[in-house]
Amino acid sequence: MVYKINDNIISGLGFSTEKNYNAVKNEISGLKKINNLFNLDGIFCVAEVDTNKLNYEFEKISNKPENFTKLEKMAILSVYNALITTNIDPAKEDVLFIFSTTKGNIDLLEKNNIFENDRIYLWKTAKIISEFFANKNEALVVSNACISGISAQITAYRNLVSKRFKYVIVVGADILSKFTVSGFNSFKALSTEICKPFDSDRCGLNIGETACTIIYGYTENQNELPKNTIVLENFGICNDANHISGPSRTAEGLNIAIQNTIQNIDIQQISFINTHGTATPYNDNMEAIAISRNNLNNIPLNSLKAYYGHTLGAAGILETIISAYALSDNKILVSKGFENLGVEAIVNVNKKLQSSEKPYFLKLISGFGGTNAAALFRKT
Repeated sequence: MVYKINDNIISGLGFSTEKNYNAVKNEISGLKKINNLFNLDGIFCVAEVDTNKLNYEFEKISNKPENFTKLEKMAILSVYNALITTNIDPAKEDVLFIFSTTKGNIDLLEKNNIFENDRIYLWKTAKIISEFFANKNEALVVSNACISGISAQITAYRNLVSKRFKYVIVVGADILSKFTVSGFNSFKALSTEICKPFDSDRCGLNIGETACTIIYGYTENQNELPKNTIVLENFGICNDANHISGPSRTAEGLNIAIQNTIQNIDIQQISFINTHGTATPYNDNMEAIAISRNNLNNIPLNSLKAYYGHTLGAAGILETIISAYALSDNKILVSKGFENLGVEAIVNVNKKLQSSEKPYFLKLISGFGGTNAAALFRKT
């Protein structure tokens, strides 16, 4: 089985998973209002990583910090923090790096950047991250719209089960940029307030930036694992090719992904569902329909977007880590911003911190181009 060895989150809520989890547990959001972000007109509600703090922490591990972009610093620091308490040597041939992102160093398209032209390519970023740790394997890039973070974990699973590698380091990162903010703004999809997933008054999403890392290993003997170890149990991906940006109104792809993921378990043993929950009208409604079609209506669900915003290619990793900590802590986190149900299907959006000792959580995520994924995690 494929199990989580360690993890880390770099975000506006802190530079460790513990700080991030405790903030979310206490319903603290990292989203803030900013006027005229990137010289774009209007008010934007976003979640940022503190650049000064990032530079200070990165200088502790690099004597040439000026050679790295903000995205690269975030990703490298996250991997470093995840590795530091393990005995894993990231330079060894049995270690694979997987980089999950949607836009990478997209800000380098702006004028006056000091970096070479190929720095914009995702393969280059992945190579820079893995080479920092002296790893000689070719790093993999997973860029599959918003489901990238779950796709990357599935890729890690397959590499471990096939015994090609002993450890896989999955790192996801995306940053705030004029390109991404103006892109979502052109869809009229952004909210000037902290978003409200699944709520009747939801009016759009927020954008956030983060870097986060999960280190996975493989064992054939569960008895070797400590209690409360998180295992990636099952998963499903389905592309319904509905539209370049709009989700299927009837949740065709996500419905199939969920079916394939939960088919061999007792669904009453699922503690909670962590949704994509972007707070856009069509995404939330589609997810609710998919949940209902799989008879999961009564299981508590939450979205983490009102804490972090939409973190693009890192979202699936970030939200897996926070949800894994909640599962180990026997908690169901609050879906911040939710008051009144505003979706077509009746679903159980969690409004207060609850306790649960059930062993599973289900992670859902969907994205542009009709991409949909589900992943089932279990605690030992």
